[in-house]
Amino acid sequence: MDTERTSLNTTPYLLAVSFFTLAAPVVLYSLRFLDDNRLTRWPWVFTGVEPARILLLLIPAVMIAYAMSRVSFSGYRPVFIFISAFAVASVFWSEPEVIVDTSRYFTQAKHLELFGVRYFFNEWGESILAWTDLPLIPFLYGVILKLFGENRLYVQVFTALLFSTTAVLTYLVGRILWDEDTGFNAGVLMFGMPYLLIQTPFMMVDVPTMFFMTFMVFTFLMAMEHGGALWIVSSAAAIFFVVFCKYSTWPMLSVLLVILAVYMRRDWKGPLAKSTVIALLAVLFIGTVILLKLDFFVGQIKFLFSYQVPGLKRWGERFTSTFLFQIHPFISAAALFSLYAALRRRDPKYLIVCYLILLVFLFQVRRIRYVIPLMPMLALMAAYGLREIRLKDVRRFIVFCIAASSLVLAVSVYLPFLQRYSTVNLREAGRYLDSLDIREIEVFTLPQKRSFVNPAVAVPILDLFTDKEIAYDYEVNRKFGRPIPAERLKKSSLRFTWLYKNPVYYRSGVERPGRPGAVVVISQRVGQPLPDYVRRKVRGYRRSRVFSSATGIFRYRTMVTVYERRGRAVKD
Repeated sequence: MDTERTSLNTTPYLLAVSFFTLAAPVVLYSLRFLDDNRLTRWPWVFTGVEPARILLLLIPAVMIAYAMSRVSFSGYRPVFIFISAFAVASVFWSEPEVIVDTSRYFTQAKHLELFGVRYFFNEWGESILAWTDLPLIPFLYGVILKLFGENRLYVQVFTALLFSTTAVLTYLVGRILWDEDTGFNAGVLMFGMPYLLIQTPFMMVDVPTMFFMTFMVFTFLMAMEHGGALWIVSSAAAIFFVVFCKYSTWPMLSVLLVILAVYMRRDWKGPLAKSTVIALLAVLFIGTVILLKLDFFVGQIKFLFSYQVPGLKRWGERFTSTFLFQIHPFISAAALFSLYAALRRRDPKYLIVCYLILLVFLFQVRRIRYVIPLMPMLALMAAYGLREIRLKDVRRFIVFCIAASSLVLAVSVYLPFLQRYSTVNLREAGRYLDSLDIREIEVFTLPQKRSFVNPAVAVPILDLFTDKEIAYDYEVNRKFGRPIPAERLKKSSLRFTWLYKNPVYYRSGVERPGRPGAVVVISQRVGQPLPDYVRRKVRGYRRSRVFSSATGIFRYRTMVTVYERRGRAVKD
């Protein structure tokens, strides 16, 4: 039970929490060489940032955390979590698409937008490059593009809604397993993971997968608790969704066996009967889809074992990076302490939330993107560990300090760094092109020296940010540079970029008569020499705008130069 203390008795604890909240980033900054994250490692994100300024911002953040910790939120906790999560996610909508995988997911979704659902499924893995992807999330993105239009904002609203709902589901899972307070703390701790926050606006599969994983755990728990056709069918559907999110979720399905084992301790007949029905329904749903493209799925799985599984050992990041720098260290510390707390209490329900995190360490899953779907379980572990703090107001203060300090870092350090990524040039160029009174543009991609990324993958990302019709001849553009030897690409995590298939909607633009209203050149550096073919194409055009933002860290860069036909006007 929570111990009630006067404010005088809790003051020393609150001051100690405040001190450690301010001290943690200072300690981590001094140890930032331990962070080897591939996207937002601290030595990169703090380039050009004055640490003292961040420390000053943390002081009012701690004050706000204290004020928030004094509010009970009784009766509207899920509403508070949902609205707060959506508001937090929306802060990061100004990020560009910084991960090249977006090119693949957008292309898959655009095929559904233009050609329909039947074409999408018939051509999945054929004319639509599937790589190691499963179709559910690209399908959902495609439906959004078809219903609302080709605008990134709609995708960002969708992923923000999924993140917000995941935070609420985390709260609900904690409430089912233990109590309202543990669930609420876990939901708020979802804001204490800076790397997760910056992922919410991306047109990727990780945040949606996290939602479906948490939804699967929640619906299965509800089926075990209450039964009924609604929860049983919902649980089977959730399993189906998880299976077709990512192959990496397949081993995670074993958490359902852990849940079943925990519930069978009380009464084995009911849980076993309900889980059997759920399993049969899920197998029916999943088997129907797999049988339609059995050879394709078998081929993908073989490729995963020959390429992806060995590759994880080469592409990984240190656990110190993931659990100290990209996730607030207080969360990791509380989660670690929760192991002791659960053992002391001999609480079998704790296995439900710790099982998947233990798998991460058991199988040495060192790529943080594969940990994202499990972050709600980590939040629940941390909330469980914090239960050992009997002072409720101190416990709540710790939770809000974690959330507030993580938001300061994410907004003041991570976000400005991501806004300098060279892919921001594609977004800004797209906006500029939309301001021009033209209909068609032709795009050329120049070679990227010492980079393993195929320059062609920048074209779909540019397409995401402009309404103009794009013409792109991949066969012509690939001749501008020397191909990377297959042996060097064989083990690269960017190998998929060289399997790029030029969509028919880009090829058809090349065949149209007449000259495009503008020519766009995507290069590695400003002033990069143009191939003779491109020089001939831009005759009669004037260079109107150059977009050249870059972090100076990555070899792959997307500098964009726009050439307009002489005499063209800008739209009002």
